[in-house]
Amino acid sequence: MSGDTSTPSGPTILIVEDNELNLKLLNDLLEYHGYTILATSLGEAAVELARQHKPDLILLDIQLPDISGLEAARRLKAEEQTRAIPIIALTAFAMQGDETKVLASGCDVYVAKPFNIAELINMIARYTSKKAAVNRLTVRAALTDCAG
Repeated sequence: MSGDTSTPSGPTILIVEDNELNLKLLNDLLEYHGYTILATSLGEAAVELARQHKPDLILLDIQLPDISGLEAARRLKAEEQTRAIPIIALTAFAMQGDETKVLASGCDVYVAKPFNIAELINMIARYTSKKAAVNRLTVRAALTDCAG
């Protein structure tokens, strides 16, 4: 999946995740909500993909097989061409002090795994200004409540 892109249809999100199941979940979920996806399991590749494609948002795992997500975030925020790209850190690190380290590396938001899918989709929508990317289950539930 490294570097794969779907047909352009909405804001572009770079997913950096080395766990294949998590990567597939995020990829499928975000494509369903109309986002264009770039994906890699490596921090070095993430920095390069961000330089080349300038995604609207990066979802960044912290534990990666080559460089850490913290190092990738530092590199991205140090470069003029990628510094403005928002980074949401998705991490299993949930110890005291981890959030501070993650935010200090340049990540804009810290989200501990396992995460709430509806909250993550809404957060992504806020960062990409894609207000239409509302959780469809929530909309269906609201419509059902109104009709009932």
